[in-house]
Amino acid sequence: MQFRKLSDLDLAGKRVFIRADLNVPLDDSGNIGDDTRIHSALPALQMALAQGAAVMVTSHLGRPAEGEPNPQDSLAPIATQLSRLLGRPVPLVPNWIGGDFKLEPGQIVLLENCRLNKGEKKDSPELAARLAKLCDIYVNDSFATAHRAECTTHALALAAPIACAGPLLAAELEALSSALETPERPLLAIVGGSKVSTKLAILDSLADKADQLILGGGIANTFLLAAGYPIGRSLVETDLVPDARRILDKMVARDAAVPLPVDVVVAREFSPHAEISIKSVADVGDEDMILDIGPETAGKLTAQLQTARSIVWNGPLGVFEFDAFAEGTRMLGKAISESSAMSLAGGGDTIAAIAKFGIAEQIGYISTAGSAFLEFLEGKTLPAIEALQQRAH
Repeated sequence: MQFRKLSDLDLAGKRVFIRADLNVPLDDSGNIGDDTRIHSALPALQMALAQGAAVMVTSHLGRPAEGEPNPQDSLAPIATQLSRLLGRPVPLVPNWIGGDFKLEPGQIVLLENCRLNKGEKKDSPELAARLAKLCDIYVNDSFATAHRAECTTHALALAAPIACAGPLLAAELEALSSALETPERPLLAIVGGSKVSTKLAILDSLADKADQLILGGGIANTFLLAAGYPIGRSLVETDLVPDARRILDKMVARDAAVPLPVDVVVAREFSPHAEISIKSVADVGDEDMILDIGPETAGKLTAQLQTARSIVWNGPLGVFEFDAFAEGTRMLGKAISESSAMSLAGGGDTIAAIAKFGIAEQIGYISTAGSAFLEFLEGKTLPAIEALQQRAH
């Protein structure tokens, strides 16, 4: 994947426009609940400031109405936090499209919520042409918005004199490309979650790439039913059984494997205090609900993970929120964390499981990009990334 990087450019004295992801949660009083995204944006800002650039940074926050400023949509709390973290003033600039603000090399300003600008959501070329006059270098450092064709993520990348990826975006793209486009083999993919319907495109895409496709949660139930096993009252999507069979056939045709569970943890009620039992997949009763993979399955999958050279993980193997049904996800997470393979994990539930089991430091790369990460797994073209690739030379 070819694209320019901010780290490769001479920034001294240049006007640098950085599109970051500063969309942090705010409480009713405007206090920041979690500033992780602000911390993640700092390397790009510090890199540009250290080289003596005049730095403009902007982001969206929430879903404001274009052209209708409202205090609850303001980046003012982010400006305050950036000032504290950078140890220097970071003035907030409203109504910035016309460039009516002062900015010298070595200084930084935060440009008010970009979604307040008319034409932002519609990816307006006219707006992009105006914004391009503000800068010498455009930087996209927001992979979380890369799946959206909006002015500050797409049209501006095409209109600016130079367009490049910031360090956060570049690291994400390099990790994804390494795992999915040029992986070391064997490539083992783990896809869990409640519904096949929400991840059918991901399953289809990975079925074309992975050497083994491990399934968990309600997704595995649909595949077990497709393979002829009883699933009792387990969560399942019977209308997608033909798609499950098609994906199984696709993997077989490639001489790849879908190692379905051989034993499962079941209960008669969906509750953290439910009485559990472990059964062979052939012995699941009419009143049983499958809520986790069993220990034999977890042991087999853990052994298979030891042979992998690349691992992609999206979704838990069971109802990991309940300790009684968390062991399958815990064992595989531990195996991934101890593997020497390149590992890539992403998705909200996956990140929650990683946090619960305390293995974040041992995972190769954790994507927090949400929808953009999932769309990349699906093999979709991300507009913001496509724009950077067009401007690579």
